[in-house]
Amino acid sequence: MSQTPRVEPHAAQASPVPAAGERRGVGAAHAKAILFGEHAVVYGAPAIAIPVDSLTAEATIDVGGPAGLRIASSLYTGPVAGAPARLTPVVTVIRAALERAGLPELARCEASSSTAANSSAPGAVAEGPGATVTIASSIPHERGLGSSAAVAAAIARAAFDLAGAELDSETLFDLIQTAERVAHGTPSGIDARTVAATGAIRFNRGSVAPIRIGEPLILAFADTGHPGSTAQAVASVQALRAREPASTDALLSRLAEIAEHSIDDLAMGDRGAVGAAMSEAHAILHRVGVSSDRLDAIVAAACDAGATGAKLTGGGLGGCIIAVADSEAHAEQIGVAMRGAGAERTWTVEVPAA
Repeated sequence: MSQTPRVEPHAAQASPVPAAGERRGVGAAHAKAILFGEHAVVYGAPAIAIPVDSLTAEATIDVGGPAGLRIASSLYTGPVAGAPARLTPVVTVIRAALERAGLPELARCEASSSTAANSSAPGAVAEGPGATVTIASSIPHERGLGSSAAVAAAIARAAFDLAGAELDSETLFDLIQTAERVAHGTPSGIDARTVAATGAIRFNRGSVAPIRIGEPLILAFADTGHPGSTAQAVASVQALRAREPASTDALLSRLAEIAEHSIDDLAMGDRGAVGAAMSEAHAILHRVGVSSDRLDAIVAAACDAGATGAKLTGGGLGGCIIAVADSEAHAEQIGVAMRGAGAERTWTVEVPAA
């Protein structure tokens, strides 16, 4: 998938080369974006999603050095036992992946006494082997691009690479979902499937099917600079559905219809139809309460700049916008307009014909 980001959201840092005698496992995964079907997918409707290869998460696991299990990342560096609560999904998948890969001695390399159990405490001495999990990601956090799922996938792949074990697709999915349940409560599974996909997919009730892209699809992405909250947005829609079941179900059904009809539009390479579908989908997402003034302003700016359509992608209440452009040059122009409307950064993604 040929994709050229205009601005890298975060700079990934390479991990140091392991010393002689140390073992290393490496893994990586890409971001994702939902084209159609947000929120309706929670109720069993189909959704269409694409991998975003230009934004990646990378993980390395190095065995050696001081005893104990450690994390090194832009959010926290130190013993796993001292990791902040926001990294609980990461800690969960590190331990689960090492266990599933056949490396329980690393997953459990904690101190044996209550005093030493928190190896960040003064004077604590961890027992057992030592390992450091280094995480680097260019995927913006909490923007609806699958950051947590991609990090989990990268860690799982690194653990199995370290063990020299084969990682099948279902085990990978299960491990990502282990982290996603901690991060999001009851994830649909679309993030876990798409960060491991090699092309556009139709996701429905856990099943995945590849879809055809008839002509290259040029998308201008914009980051609002505000974090989204999938859990909060899903809860908001659930509350609306409880208050107004008939009208909310009608809107969610229409989102499902748009997603299903888009498969033919994408196969025919009809950018106009794809863009029109995106604009209609965004209007519905606004009506169910998961858009925001900033999201709406950026969508409007994209359309004023000639995008055939634009919408939020992901849970909403922040996060990112996608807009359909005629060319890469046009996507750059749309990006300028979206930044003028308040977007923090923009980049261009090309979904190739496939």
